[in-house]
Amino acid sequence: MRKTVLTGMLALGLLASTAPAATAEGQRGGGDRLTLRAYAAATWRSMAAMVDPVTGVPSDKVSGDLRTRAKVTSPTNIATYLWSVFTARDLGLITPGQATTRVRKVLDALAAMERHEPTGQFFNWYDPATLRLVRTWPENGDPVRLFASSVDNGWLAAALMMVPQAVPSQGDRARAILTKMNFAAYYDKDARPDAGTGLLRGGFWVDRPAGCSVESDYAGTGVTVYSTCHHYGAPGETRIGTYVGIALGQLPKEHYFGMYRTFPDSGCDWAWQDQKPVGSWKEHLGVKVWEGTYGYRGMRLVPTWGGSMFEELMNDLIVPESAWAPNSWGRNHPVFVRAQIEHGLTEAGYGYWGFSPSNDPHGGYREYGVDGLGLQAEGYTSDRERTSVDPGYEGCRPAQPEPTSYGDGVVTPHAAFLAYRYAPEQALANLARLKQNFDAYGPGGFYDAVAVRSGKVAKAYLALDQGMIMASLGNALAGDNMRRYFATPEVAAKLRPVLSLEDWDVK
Repeated sequence: MRKTVLTGMLALGLLASTAPAATAEGQRGGGDRLTLRAYAAATWRSMAAMVDPVTGVPSDKVSGDLRTRAKVTSPTNIATYLWSVFTARDLGLITPGQATTRVRKVLDALAAMERHEPTGQFFNWYDPATLRLVRTWPENGDPVRLFASSVDNGWLAAALMMVPQAVPSQGDRARAILTKMNFAAYYDKDARPDAGTGLLRGGFWVDRPAGCSVESDYAGTGVTVYSTCHHYGAPGETRIGTYVGIALGQLPKEHYFGMYRTFPDSGCDWAWQDQKPVGSWKEHLGVKVWEGTYGYRGMRLVPTWGGSMFEELMNDLIVPESAWAPNSWGRNHPVFVRAQIEHGLTEAGYGYWGFSPSNDPHGGYREYGVDGLGLQAEGYTSDRERTSVDPGYEGCRPAQPEPTSYGDGVVTPHAAFLAYRYAPEQALANLARLKQNFDAYGPGGFYDAVAVRSGKVAKAYLALDQGMIMASLGNALAGDNMRRYFATPEVAAKLRPVLSLEDWDVK
């Protein structure tokens, strides 16, 4: 997801009144509510520290001492900040009045920000202090081409859909912004002629880029844009654009089944994928779907593109996949979490687990994951040394020897929080060990990542990652508040019948 986003920073809210605290739907085990509340209070400090005090918009990230905000922001950063505000209020970290003021300032800013008018889509990068488009990178002055992302806009639209339930007084203003957003701008109806449905493209540029692009007019506006050559063909974190588009009535529901669960088992045509899948062809809403699974250390699961935790579980924060898709995502999520734990504790032997894109403790930003849980042959690795596993592809590609050891594993706390719903005791224990054994916890909660063998820590807070932590804690402590705000009867009527159809052979 950080392929298109990262995250954000300032302005602390005061501790305030009480809020709902019912047991989260599907929660496994009680956990330590006092510990979770302490984590929430600290994490909120970092989210609040990302916010520009004038515009009310968060930046991409803030330094570990909460003093230096990044000079860019994205639609996803704004989305994660909005739902963090809802959770901060629901947990009594800010008052309802403070929450309303914060949401109103964000909506004022969104209404003033330049976007692609024909499709209503926001661009990827803005200056949170001025709300102007970022046209050159602050770090080096390199030019920034205006790009609208289906993933980033999907997350922003999802947050706007939550506002009427979370802060009713701001509902009409959120709807006014949302109404102009047309997700058909990304839909290529001819992407899966074999299935009779289409896929979403990654996004579009306003001007022709130097690399690959497709001149297109997907929204039927008569305005030319230059779309990405790639489509989102696997249901990773990018599926939020699909969910939102179907819920808004802008995309056909059949499109959900155009995405590959795994790529098919058909000779060597798909032998570039990580391993040979086991599965069978099914048909849903007239679309033929190969419902394949991968094997991993005695488990069977549907992989993500890179094998990272947030690809699997970020959508589940607000879309009740475990309830609406009990025989597909509802089975896959707990197995995926179990597999990540197995990799960290047993296969790689780090003593810690939770692998997801994050700041690299050695500098920069990188995708981390578990190679064996990803469709991509190279996969996202769990260590900086890029130690990978190649199980081969029967009859097409020979297996390679398994690694004898792994290097400096990079663990990110947000992955453990994402897993909390499905492995609460293990998640709390993992977080406690990270906090105790490393300098991993600061004034804004857990720092972004820890390289567990070298002990290096990425001492920064990212709006994306802290926002996922806040959403996880909101669900755990405030009665699945994130899911309640998104999953209205109208949204459920569009999405639940689609998600409920599949029956994956996951175990």
